[in-house]
Amino acid sequence: MLIFLVAVFVLAFASVRVVTEYDRLILFFLGKFQSVAGPGIVFVVPGLMSAQKITLRVVVHDVPPQDVITKDNVSIKVNAVVYFRVVDPQKAILAVQDFFYATSQLSQTTLRSVLGRMEMDELLANREKVNSDLQQILDSDTEPWGVKVIKVEVKNIDLPEDMVRMIAMQAEAERERRAKIIRADGEFQASQKLKEAALVLSDNPVSIQLRYLQSLSEIATEKSSTIVFPIPIDFFSDLLKSRKEG
Repeated sequence: MLIFLVAVFVLAFASVRVVTEYDRLILFFLGKFQSVAGPGIVFVVPGLMSAQKITLRVVVHDVPPQDVITKDNVSIKVNAVVYFRVVDPQKAILAVQDFFYATSQLSQTTLRSVLGRMEMDELLANREKVNSDLQQILDSDTEPWGVKVIKVEVKNIDLPEDMVRMIAMQAEAERERRAKIIRADGEFQASQKLKEAALVLSDNPVSIQLRYLQSLSEIATEKSSTIVFPIPIDFFSDLLKSRKEG
């Protein structure tokens, strides 16, 4: 009787499993799926039952760098990070052999496939759209496995050195173009203001003389060794006219 009680105690002790809040146990009875157990204390009878533990926490998977040829035939290296979690433990164990490995491989192939359909400029400019497309595709493909892809982020895009130089030259040319446009726009606005000022001065000849005296006053305050006196052309025409009459 004592031996029997000891055997029962040892068997009961060996059957006790403590499942944490973020884990679940997939129970099999004689090889057949029985239930999803946990959290708390779960009894697994040795010899008759088996169990596989699976976590429900978010898994962060770093996708290794992938060689991608974009739509415009640019060879780049891209890596990403995928956030996913198990939402259906039964499917994650029964529907796929290794859900983590399957999700990892699917992430790599999807990354190459999606980026290969895009041009390099689109990839660099629309990073959020690329992340959203990758997340939707992966989430749809992993749903039969009981896996929910929460987020996908493209981390680094390594460009060839010659392509980096070309992008730098393109950016410099763009800045020069904008500078020329701004300079030309400034000249255009200045010419309009000069035209308006000329129309105002032409209405009153006295204002021209006042502007002339103001210019002389400004030159005198600069302590320059050379002073240029602007003389109207009309002065010479009047002088020549008086000489002819004399």
